[in-house]
Amino acid sequence: MHLWQTTVQFCLLASVAVPAAAASAWGYTDATVAVQTKGAGVNAGLKEQLSASNPLSKPISLAGADTLRVILTTQEGSSAKRPHQAFLLLQDTRTGLDVSYPFTVKDTGKARVELTQKELPVQFLLASDPLDARIVIGGFGSSEAYDSSAFKLTVERDPNMPVPTVDTPRYGKQPEIHHIFKDDPTSPPVVITLTFVALVAAALPILAGLWLFLGVNVNHLSAALKSAPLPHAVFLGSLVSFEGIFFLYYTSWNLFQTLPAVAVVGVVAFVSGSRALGEVQGRRLAGLR
Repeated sequence: MHLWQTTVQFCLLASVAVPAAAASAWGYTDATVAVQTKGAGVNAGLKEQLSASNPLSKPISLAGADTLRVILTTQEGSSAKRPHQAFLLLQDTRTGLDVSYPFTVKDTGKARVELTQKELPVQFLLASDPLDARIVIGGFGSSEAYDSSAFKLTVERDPNMPVPTVDTPRYGKQPEIHHIFKDDPTSPPVVITLTFVALVAAALPILAGLWLFLGVNVNHLSAALKSAPLPHAVFLGSLVSFEGIFFLYYTSWNLFQTLPAVAVVGVVAFVSGSRALGEVQGRRLAGLR
């Protein structure tokens, strides 16, 4: 009696487990394989329905100007779902060489892959037997992955095209490379330089006249030099040094020589200028200006 009850319970559990296991496997539906020739039109070419359980009986031919297109909907159990991996695997059954082409899969499970002869390895172009085209689908979790043959692919080469070679040189002596560098930047012609120097020199009397017109007090020069001779002298010297650095940069120096010199002179001008302006402010507050 106990043996009979145990047998019945085991059968019930098996009947429940088998559908559950079958429902937790990856697969695909609504699958088609098409071969379209370039410039032949949208509906022209071969198109066959694919079955997840039975591969096609006749091989698919792929010529040099053809495009192989496989479209399907991936499923986990009976519901459409996007897997973690889905690709079309081509294999040479004679040599064991294989290469995979990933599907472009949407969240709805719609998957698509396209390839031409240009994307095939050279060994596949020289294969005498049809290639085995397999569809592989898998994802995370306990669902069983799908890996089964879908059709056979025959690569038809153009007899007028030369036979490709497998061995291609990758390493070895390469041709010499000659670098052509741009010429170093040059200064403008001397005539242009002298023209701008003359314009600047002509503006100096105008600047002096404006100073006198605005009421510059030249009599305070001796008082300023007596009160703070070093800050005023160093500040004026730093201004002259700036002009000298710019002249050297224009004639012979490069940017890497000019920037450190400008940085040093700039610090000196800032410190000495602040001291000189402090002395001027002291005379202004004393009512001497």
